[in-house]
Amino acid sequence: MASLRSPATLLRAFLALLLPLALAACGINSVPTAEENAKAKWADVQAAYQRRADLIPNLVATASNAAKIEQSTLEGVINARASATQVKLSADDLTDPAKVQAFQAAQANVSSSLSRLLVTVEQYPDLKSQARFADLMTQLEGTENRITIAIRDYNAAVQDYNTRIRTFPEMIGAKLVHGAKPLTPFEAKAGADTAPDVGAMFNGSK
Repeated sequence: MASLRSPATLLRAFLALLLPLALAACGINSVPTAEENAKAKWADVQAAYQRRADLIPNLVATASNAAKIEQSTLEGVINARASATQVKLSADDLTDPAKVQAFQAAQANVSSSLSRLLVTVEQYPDLKSQARFADLMTQLEGTENRITIAIRDYNAAVQDYNTRIRTFPEMIGAKLVHGAKPLTPFEAKAGADTAPDVGAMFNGSK
């Protein structure tokens, strides 16, 4: 019994209790958890943009069939969508600012083309009053809101992760164990990624 209470035994028991706490404090678990959370939030951003991409063909087709909208305006939306779908950004690319900026620019181009389409639609009150077009506009408005929320949540998760890997003591595990790199936030440039104001268009028509 005496041997079980020797200083060496007590020390080993103390270290066994202390080690998990020390590892946790050094970011062994918290850093990858924060990274996975940020990547999950990015998946939400991608899903929201994909939802918008899926709406565009029906939106353009409905507008084209119901009104003599300038072909260049409709083609601008379709071409912007086609270009955006070619710019891929996986979760593993989030540490590359250039790839994030390319994805953002492509989506901003879609937003701009949609805004131009909505300005043109203002000239066609009969189109705005059609149930099918109004339904698509409602879906688009909801999707734009989802995009805004998803980007906000992603940026918050990125900020949390980047803070963890840069501050003591979690930076120890981040650098030595995980080789962690900062993730890139999705930063809208002034006026470059403004969502089409679908709600304002319809409210103004009432």
